[in-house]
Amino acid sequence: MSTENTNTVVAEEIPNLLITPTAQEYLSDLLDKQNTPGIGVRIFVEHPGTPRAECCMAYSAPDEVVPTDYKQDYAAFPAYIDQPSIPYLLDAVIDYNKDRFGGQLTFRAPNSKVPRVGPDASIEERITYILQSEINPGLEGHGGNCALVEVQNDPEKGLTAVLKFGGGCQGCSAIDVTLKQGVETTLRQHIPELQRVVDQTDHSQSEGAYFK
Repeated sequence: MSTENTNTVVAEEIPNLLITPTAQEYLSDLLDKQNTPGIGVRIFVEHPGTPRAECCMAYSAPDEVVPTDYKQDYAAFPAYIDQPSIPYLLDAVIDYNKDRFGGQLTFRAPNSKVPRVGPDASIEERITYILQSEINPGLEGHGGNCALVEVQNDPEKGLTAVLKFGGGCQGCSAIDVTLKQGVETTLRQHIPELQRVVDQTDHSQSEGAYFK
């Protein structure tokens, strides 16, 4: 794979999005059917940095190219990446998995909901990033989610992350295990200066709980 940029983009804004060989082959076949010389794909994120973030791909004919997009050349077609979406597409992978029904194009973008934080990010930003990228994807399997309420800095107890659970995690009988063995362990592995993680959720409301 070769890359070429027709615009001036600073180093930290260069995307590392990967379109796998099988996905390139699949997209090449689709683009050939459009009968438009030079047509490529445009990749962007709608509602980036929010829980509603959605990664999108569209055809991009030569006369539809957005001048500020980052151009990434593949063997059979160009890919144009929306510049404001670049931080949300770090480590993104577009793949195509063949199966007996034909196959499916998949788009994995772990930073689409919250972009990767830099070394100067606040502890609140770092905690939110870990919750969105590492913890909530697992909780979503039970219909649950977790969000940061605040960070408290107590002289005796140290830094404490106050969390609130929702969805299937609210009122769940296994929440103590989830909090201690899952959420707290993961957060402290990534943020060593964090001393405690506490739950502020009202678990008396258990109508939609995964375990009752």
